[in-house]
Amino acid sequence: MILLTLSMIAGVITVVWLLVTRMPGSLPAPAAGPRLPADLALPAGETASAVTFGEGWSAVVTRTGRILVYDAKGVVVQDISAPALPAD
Repeated sequence: MILLTLSMIAGVITVVWLLVTRMPGSLPAPAAGPRLPADLALPAGETASAVTFGEGWSAVVTRTGRILVYDAKGVVVQDISAPALPAD
């Protein structure tokens, strides 16, 4: 019985050791997250409330209710009016 217990303990330790040493190298590297264009600037008097990203574009929702869609270079390609957000 003691020999069986010792062999089970050794087996569990071996499995844990193999998982710890082999798994980190087999996991894929995390993908780079979305990035805002370096030249992106909001119009004067606007404050960002939310930001979302797509492939090749970014959208910023402002507190005054504008949705500004920027291309990858930071140029506004669309300006959409939406209802203003309520004050906090």
